[in-house]
Amino acid sequence: MPIKSRENLVGAYAFLVSIILAVVVAAITIFLGPSESVSRILTSLLAILGLVAGYFVPEKDVQTFLFAAVSLVFVCFAGLQGGFLSAAVLGVVSMSKLLTNIFGALMFIFIPATIVVALKTVFSLAQT
Repeated sequence: MPIKSRENLVGAYAFLVSIILAVVVAAITIFLGPSESVSRILTSLLAILGLVAGYFVPEKDVQTFLFAAVSLVFVCFAGLQGGFLSAAVLGVVSMSKLLTNIFGALMFIFIPATIVVALKTVFSLAQT
């Protein structure tokens, strides 16, 4: 039986909660309509959870995290652009709007986390 590591438990839970919250935020904005105050609070919460999760990425996993996070940000950006294009061309509004909201919410998580991890890496390289 493998021994579970507990060194990154806070970061893992921050990512899990933020991913679930991203899907919930996307669904709320689709079904209840965009409320500016609720949207601002929830996206701020996503960004804060991204900062927390990025802070707790262990140093041994920095390269893997940065590669995966930058890839995810690129894919989300491409998904946002493709979602807008498909909604304009095909008229598929409901599914496209849900996906673009999820992609946007994921970017609110991963961009701050990526910035924190990249800054930690730069500072650790500068100290050596």
